[in-house]
Amino acid sequence: MKPRALSFSGRRYGGLLAAAIILSCIGCSPGAPQEAKLLIYCGAGLRPPLEQIASEFAEQHGVKVECDYAGSEVLLSRIKLTGRGDLYMPGDGYYVDMAENEGLIASQQDVCYFVPVIMVQKGNPKNIRTLADLSRPGIKVGLGDPKACAIGRKCSKIFAKNKIAERDIDKNVKYRSLTVNELGNHIKVGALDAVIVWDAVAACFPDEGQVVPIPAEQNVISTVAIGTLKSSAHPEQTAKFVEFITSARGKEIFAKHHYTTALPE
Repeated sequence: MKPRALSFSGRRYGGLLAAAIILSCIGCSPGAPQEAKLLIYCGAGLRPPLEQIASEFAEQHGVKVECDYAGSEVLLSRIKLTGRGDLYMPGDGYYVDMAENEGLIASQQDVCYFVPVIMVQKGNPKNIRTLADLSRPGIKVGLGDPKACAIGRKCSKIFAKNKIAERDIDKNVKYRSLTVNELGNHIKVGALDAVIVWDAVAACFPDEGQVVPIPAEQNVISTVAIGTLKSSAHPEQTAKFVEFITSARGKEIFAKHHYTTALPE
């Protein structure tokens, strides 16, 4: 029996199928344009405003924004290890300066400020009023790891400024965190009596924690800067993101999430 010839409709279907395959292959070709996606290495304590800013920026400019949240020192190690990324925004400008000294930063701009505060359990049952109280017997303290996150390094500077021997505080330290957010969570679950965190992080725990301010003359404020990485694959979109985060709208978003946008006096 001879093979049956394709009908007109069969030939038409075959032609359409072939065309669809060709178009699909064209779309998958290596040379096809890809949607821009920015990678931002961001301090964990900056997550609330950055999530909103990234979402608004993506909606306005059609550019996806991926944020890698971790401790400032940890992020710097990732940048050096991978050699990729567009922006670096740690919890303290010190780390951006470090990255710049290592030839990783093309430019940088200040964005906001972090004010360290003591956060205690609601009602302050241990009556913690000063930095020196953190060394009292029976106080369970949590601090950031100075080798991992900005708040840990800043605490060491605060103790040194006030001539408080860190070894006296260390006797009470029950937990060293890799990120500032972890310290707030330990207050939330009642595992610690006192921690030192950023003012904006403390504001995330209004029902579980209470703020004990550190007097201005005893404190060390952190300037938060955003650095454009030389490895950026999308310099035009990266510049637009920096412009947006430092704009009036950007500051409005930071203020909404209880971040300090003007240098405290």
